[in-house]
Amino acid sequence: MKKIQQGFTLIELMIVVAIIGILAAVAIPQYQDYITRSKLVKVSTSVDAVKTAIAEYLQNTGGDPSGLAGNDWTTLGLPSAGPTATAEVSGITVTAATGAIVATIQGVGAGFNGGTVTWTPPTAANAGTALVWTVSCASNAGSASQKALMAKVFAPASGTCS
Repeated sequence: MKKIQQGFTLIELMIVVAIIGILAAVAIPQYQDYITRSKLVKVSTSVDAVKTAIAEYLQNTGGDPSGLAGNDWTTLGLPSAGPTATAEVSGITVTAATGAIVATIQGVGAGFNGGTVTWTPPTAANAGTALVWTVSCASNAGSASQKALMAKVFAPASGTCS
C-alpha cells in the first residue's frame, strides 16, 4: 500500500522562507520610498491654490509682483487666514514683492521635516513668457539620497536640492 504525502519537507519550507525574505528585503525599502514620495507630492499640491492665485495676480498686473505684500492672502483672493497646515506642510508663506512661495515640510520623516520648498514666479521682465515657476528646495540636514529624492519630486528639470 502507498503512503500519501502528508506535507512539505523541511528543505521546501526553508526555500520558501528564503524567497519571502529576499522579496521583503527588496520590497520594503521600495515601499518606504514610495510613501515618502507621496508625502512630498502632497507638499506640492498643498501649494497649488496659492500658485494659481499668484499667477492670476501676475496676469492682472502685467507680470509685476512688486505690489504683493507678504502673506496678504486677501489681495490674492484667498481667505484671510491663508492656507491651512496639513499633515505634510506646517506653513506656507508668500514673499513680499517677489511672489515667491515657501512651504515648510513636516510629518514626512527625519531629514525632510523642517526643510523648505520655494516656488518663484518669473520676474516682470519675463512677463510676456509662459509662467514657469523656478523651484528650489532645502532639506533639513538630510542625507544625499533624501536630497536626491526631493530633487526628483520638486525640481526634476534641474535635479538639485541643497
